[in-house]
Amino acid sequence: MWGERRETMVIRTLVIAFVLLGVSVAQRVVTVQTGPLVRTEGSHVTIWCNVTGYKEGMEQDFEWSMYLASAPDREIRIVSTAQPNYAYAVYAQRVNSKDIWVERLTRDSAMLHITKVQAKDQGLFECYTPNTDGQYLGSYSARTNLTVIPDSLAVTSPPQTLSQVEGDTLQLNCEVSRETEQHTHLSVGWYLRPLEDAAAPPQEILTLSRDFVLRAGGPYKQRMSAGDLRLDKTSATSYRLTIHRLQPLDQGLLYCQAAEWIQDSDGSWFAMTRKQANKTQVRIQPTDRDFSIQVSTERRSFTAGEPLELRCTIDAQSVAERFFSVSWVFSSSPVAVIGPSAVPVLGPDYVAREAAGHMTVRKESSAVHLLKLQRLRPEDAGKYICRVTEREKTPTGDFIDRSKRSRNVQITVLPIKSNITVSLSSNSSEVQEGEVVQLTCSVRSTSGPISVTWQWSDKQATGPPQDLASLGRDGTVRPGPGYRERSSYGEIRVERVREDVYTLSIYNVVPGDDGVYRCMATEWLEVGQEVEQTWEKVGEKSATKTITVKTVESSFVVSASSRTPSVSFGDSFDLQCLVKPRHNPRWGEQLLGLGTRTTVDRSHANTNFRLSVTRAGRREAGTYQCSALLWRRNYDNTWSRVANRTSNPLGISVLQPVSNLQVQKTNQSLVHLEDSRVRINCSVASQTTPDSQHAVLWYVRRAAGVEADELLLRIERSGAFEYGAYADEERLRRRVQAERLSPRLYTLTLNRAESSDSGTYYCLVEEWLTDPDGAWYRLARDSSGFTQILVRQPAVRLQVEESDSNITVSQSNSIRLGCSIPSQSSRDSRFSVSWYVERLSARSDEEELEEQGGEEEVDLECIFSIGHDAVFGNGNCSPTEEAGPNSRLQFERTTSDLYSLTIQGARPSDAGRYRCHVEEWLLNPRNAWYRLANISSGVTIVNVIQQVSTLQSVVCSNDSLFYFVFFYPFPIFGILLIAVLLVRYKTRSHSKSQEGKNGAPLLWIKEPHLSYSPTCLDPPILSLHPGSVE
Repeated sequence: MWGERRETMVIRTLVIAFVLLGVSVAQRVVTVQTGPLVRTEGSHVTIWCNVTGYKEGMEQDFEWSMYLASAPDREIRIVSTAQPNYAYAVYAQRVNSKDIWVERLTRDSAMLHITKVQAKDQGLFECYTPNTDGQYLGSYSARTNLTVIPDSLAVTSPPQTLSQVEGDTLQLNCEVSRETEQHTHLSVGWYLRPLEDAAAPPQEILTLSRDFVLRAGGPYKQRMSAGDLRLDKTSATSYRLTIHRLQPLDQGLLYCQAAEWIQDSDGSWFAMTRKQANKTQVRIQPTDRDFSIQVSTERRSFTAGEPLELRCTIDAQSVAERFFSVSWVFSSSPVAVIGPSAVPVLGPDYVAREAAGHMTVRKESSAVHLLKLQRLRPEDAGKYICRVTEREKTPTGDFIDRSKRSRNVQITVLPIKSNITVSLSSNSSEVQEGEVVQLTCSVRSTSGPISVTWQWSDKQATGPPQDLASLGRDGTVRPGPGYRERSSYGEIRVERVREDVYTLSIYNVVPGDDGVYRCMATEWLEVGQEVEQTWEKVGEKSATKTITVKTVESSFVVSASSRTPSVSFGDSFDLQCLVKPRHNPRWGEQLLGLGTRTTVDRSHANTNFRLSVTRAGRREAGTYQCSALLWRRNYDNTWSRVANRTSNPLGISVLQPVSNLQVQKTNQSLVHLEDSRVRINCSVASQTTPDSQHAVLWYVRRAAGVEADELLLRIERSGAFEYGAYADEERLRRRVQAERLSPRLYTLTLNRAESSDSGTYYCLVEEWLTDPDGAWYRLARDSSGFTQILVRQPAVRLQVEESDSNITVSQSNSIRLGCSIPSQSSRDSRFSVSWYVERLSARSDEEELEEQGGEEEVDLECIFSIGHDAVFGNGNCSPTEEAGPNSRLQFERTTSDLYSLTIQGARPSDAGRYRCHVEEWLLNPRNAWYRLANISSGVTIVNVIQQVSTLQSVVCSNDSLFYFVFFYPFPIFGILLIAVLLVRYKTRSHSKSQEGKNGAPLLWIKEPHLSYSPTCLDPPILSLHPGSVE
């Protein structure tokens, strides 16, 4: 590469030198290769340098340096022709190892070589020539710029080894890619190296130059002109070389080579990098147009009736692409011709033979042809020849035929001699009645057609053998005279399963089939021409086999067994019935009503039968037996009953499943008040199945050991209610309530409980399930814990004011008696209130009542009563004084807990010891009132003072007089006082003179002293008399 550049550079230097010499006087001029020079990293870089205008006879030296772009003023010495240690340390090692060196082209011309340029070599290169003239005239150095870019050229091709035949077409692919920013061109070419000398220079095959011009190597120019050589660019990076009509000289190592070119500043093109792809080894097998023929056979001596196979093999190159026709000839007589289309054309003597299937002519492969005679005849002995003709097209378009024939193949056909052997076997020498007897007759060493005759005779040979059936040489089956009817029903069958194997099958054997069976094989030979052919018996052999038929009645046994004699409702169980010999059983008639829950399976041997019962119920419980009826099917498909056997009985018990019912057994005691709501829970802790349903019975026990538990209520599983007799007796129907709060939680509620409802309550739960027949049955019962219910009346909290008091009133005044109830048992309580008096009668005056030694007589008297129903006189006593408008008694109830009784016009006889008696009444749940409690208050001692008639009593006794005396004077007096004050105010200034004139003080009013009785000043009382309003 650089050698070409060197020659160009030298010529250019000489031209410049001559021009300079002719133009002016000699003056030193140094020139260097014009830049910028763009080179790829790792490539071989050359830069030439020339000097002219120096004194002749002096050899010029050259010194190379460079300047980096980062330090343009700093010189880095590289190499010199004059100084060995000229290079700086950064280049010294590469110079010493000859990676960088200077080649002297002439006395005044040199070239710098950098074998593997590096990226750090990029910069400004200077060529300097030391002065050899003694005086300085001209230029002594020149510079050029070197740019180093990455090498991105990639050339790939898969390594492979190809074996081709001369004349074939070869195609090779090559991938070429680059990623260069500069404008570059690619050249792609294929080269060939010989296999024998890998060091020999490569031979150019075809190249696509950098100018996109195809150029072929010397030996390939003519072939490219003929169109046998082409190079295609199939994609942006793919190239394909195609060589048509390969020649032996194309054999070798073929590889793809690509170069990346860049145009320098002087207009010349420089190959920055070249790379090769993997080599492809190609071997060319030369084409030989000659061919040879060979006829082969296993042997040349045959016996009549044996098959003959002759194969004609064509040994040539590219047989599949050439046109051959093959002719078979026997003793100068044509047998068959097979052309390139592989369709045989038979000779006239062999058309009928081929149609009968006794002859085969075919093309096994492109190079092998077969002639097969199925059954040789004596007249087939002779010479066989294979003649092969190739038709080839010349360049002028004409066809020429070249024929060759094989050597004669002498075939000898010996007369047939029977060597057949016959062997007879059976599936079993002892079979059960109704089974199948299969006899297999094997005939060996046959050379011609075989006919087979089957015979039977009894074991004692009391009579001649009877023909069962025969199979002719042409495959025709003929039943024996005594077995035609059975054969027509398919009971006796004769077959030829293979070429040398024959079978006799007797179905549903009967005891009469017991005896000796014979297979007689006869070998035949076809003699004569196609039109007048006859068959000649060559040999005959036979073999016998004794068959014993056992009656099934003697070994007919039926037994039954079960692994699960006891199952639960809904479970499955199996019953096994073992029948010997094989038979189809029938189970007892009891199973006719079991429906779809029973299935019968049998084993492959048809001896073990299983009766499966699913979802067993009450109907499936019982005794089972397996009954087997032995029937014989006749050849005409009619049945004859032979025997009947019944197995041992099997008892199957179907039990109810084990119950898991558990009711929560928590004992508790509850205390409730009358008229409250009592709730009792019944919880099912566990049950047998999720589908279980419950019936709940509620019981009450009045007293332990007194009487039996009474049924209060029954809830059926369907949700229906049924009350017990106790509910009717105690009138609980309207007060009792049963609920199902959840699938496992039941509750009993007693509304408006009564004390008679006290007792012990519990629930009894019945678990119900459905059997497989859909009928409900009770599985189990379980009771809950006991709930002790105590219904009591409210606690007595009745209280009345119990403190004693004294009241002293004057005669004719009112006596007010109070009765306060600070506490009651229930907010719904009602009260009956009565007042009693214990009158006192003394033998002395009134003052003697207070004497301690006086004797008293107590007389208890009811003076007033009001019942809990607010009716006067309806209390616990009957007053002596009847209520009415003229009654002196006034009753008041100012609040719910405060009662008062007022006795107007007190009399001396009213003196005594008074007390209030209270009864507390409640309404029970049956709407009947009952007395809960009664209590008496403290004693109020009343003293009545007899009154003497005085002015005060007179005034106070008359209301009009009382108002006139005590109320009317005050307003009159007030009006007069105001008038006086007004007069005095007006005459204030003259008050002294007025006083002197009048001689008397101002008006003086003196209020008279009045004595008021507290009882007279009491306001009138609005009171309610019994039966009237005052």
